[in-house]
This record gives sequence, C-alpha cells and structure tokens, in this order.
Amino acid sequence: MKNILVTGAAGFIGSAFARYMVNTYPHYNIIVFDKLTYAGNLNNLTPIDDEPNYRFVRGDIADRDAVRRTLAEYQIDTVVNFAAESHVDRSILQPDAFIHTDVVGVYIMLDESKKHGVGRFLQVSTDEVYGDVESGYSVETDTFLPNSPYAASKAGGELMVRAYHVTHGMDTVITRGSNTFGPYQYPEKLLPLFITEALDDKPLPLYGDGLQVRDWLYVEDHVTGVDAVLHRGESGEAYNVAGENELHNIDVVKQMLALVGKPESLIKHVPDREGHDRRYAMNCDKLRAIGWERRYNFPDALAETVRWYHDNEWWWREIKTGDYLDYFKQQYAARLSADAD
Repeated sequence: MKNILVTGAAGFIGSAFARYMVNTYPHYNIIVFDKLTYAGNLNNLTPIDDEPNYRFVRGDIADRDAVRRTLAEYQIDTVVNFAAESHVDRSILQPDAFIHTDVVGVYIMLDESKKHGVGRFLQVSTDEVYGDVESGYSVETDTFLPNSPYAASKAGGELMVRAYHVTHGMDTVITRGSNTFGPYQYPEKLLPLFITEALDDKPLPLYGDGLQVRDWLYVEDHVTGVDAVLHRGESGEAYNVAGENELHNIDVVKQMLALVGKPESLIKHVPDREGHDRRYAMNCDKLRAIGWERRYNFPDALAETVRWYHDNEWWWREIKTGDYLDYFKQQYAARLSADAD
C-alpha cells in the first residue's frame, strides 16, 4: 500500500479521512479524486494543501476515461471509495443522480481498478442498507431491506463490490457507517442544518414527532474505523462502524440548543418525509475484533461540533446561498407552513 486513491474526499467524511491519512501515514501518497458537486468543497482540504503526500484530482467516478487516466498516472495500488450521493431527502427528489453515482460509478471504479491491478478496494457504505430496525442490532450478515432511493443505491453498489470479489477475486472490503456528524458536514443534514439555523434564530423543521432513533458516530471515530478495515479487514468481508449511541432526534436537537444557548421553542414539528425509517442500530463487535475502539463520547463530540460551526461561519455562510436556498425552499417551505400530522 503506497499510492491510495480516495474518491469523494472533498465531502464530509471523505475529507476527514484524507486529512487523517495524510497526517497519520506520511509514507503514503493520498490522491483525492472528487467531482466537486454541491457537497464537495476544497475548503475541507485546506488543512493539508501544503503536505507533500497529498494531491487533488477533479473527476467523476462514473467517467471511465478520467478514472482510468488517474489510476495510471498516479500508479494507484489502493482505492477507498467515499464518492456518493448521500442525502435521503435529495434521493426522493432526484433518484437518478443516486443510481448514476452510487451504482454505475461504483461499477466503473471496480472495473477499472480490476484492469489496473489495484490491490485493495474499500467501499464506504451506510447502515441504511439494513432498513428499519425495530429491535435488536444489525449484523453484517443481515439481509438488505433499503427503504429510500439513497439506501437502495448504496445497497446496489455494495452488491457490485461483492460480485467483483467473488467473480474476479478482487481484494475488496466494505464499511457500513452509522449516522455520522462533526465539522465540515454540509448543512443539509440534521445537525449542521439545525446548528446553523439556530445560530440565526430561525425555526428548526423537525420531521414528525422527532422520535426517530439514530446511532450517532463522531466523524473522527468513523475514519479510524475505515482505517482499521483498510489495513486489517479480511478480504470479501463487511464491517459495521457503529457509534453505539442511540438517541431520538428530538433529544439530540435539544442538547444542541442548550449548547448553542437557544430556546427549544425554535423546534417546529413538520410533516414527516416519505418512507422515513424509525430506527437504525448496528452491532460492531466484528470491527472491534480487528482492534478498533471509539475515542469520543457523544456529549463531548457534540460540544466540539457546535463550537466548530460557531467559530467557522465563513465556511457555512458561503454555502447557504444560491442553489442551497432553492433546495431548502423546495424541501421545507411547505412543511414549515403546515402542521405535523
């Protein structure tokens, strides 16, 4: 392992992984490959701009020529694929973009990696492939039951990874992360959206009764989980990267508001989104068995996240303009003017 292509690493989790890898493994060359869609932001990579073992290449994982060219030019021996359309709400509005990137793009990355002789291919996936978990905890061998176009597209990408492992003998591994939060997260997801709206004293559009349960995982713990699988995961296997910190959405929002110093009266219950899963929860004993442990507890990680958004308005105010405002209006304007069922 020497020349590692990290796709989608101008986004939230991918950029955290790129920053971590550049600083932790100076003997690796980290080549970031990103299309720079709305959620890709080169500011996320500014902290490593001047590091000698980092390079950035703009490209789309569904562009076969760009993928082939990059694999050859940088003599890539390892691929870590974060590149994905990843927001459930947007997948309901525009599912074709998710199929294009999360299924077709994964296929092209696999196919070109096989031809190029890439040694290890790590696919970053999500707990949402398991679907709604009424009780107990999802384990890696559970059946996929995705309930949104996003979750279905990620499941499709995973199945393609399995097929290339079984059919072609590729060295593949998969990680399935739980609900991740932290600095540099695009402000369409719950916490960055609500933190930035609360800082401006705007209403917080909470879906339904807010009692949906999510397993909250700090981004720095997520990336060390990916690192553990990259270096020690068994070929052909998948590993859950779980926060094991289940909380109702409304309780997370209330904790956040207390840290921001804003009243709970900002919470506005709005009509729920279509097909909204009630609970996700995963068991991550398999990941712990290869030496991974979380380092952050939820209260401290939440406080650090709130502090980061408070101190870095330059980052998110630049984002929350133009197309972002059009999306926000499309997703929330009618809901904010209605009452939750």
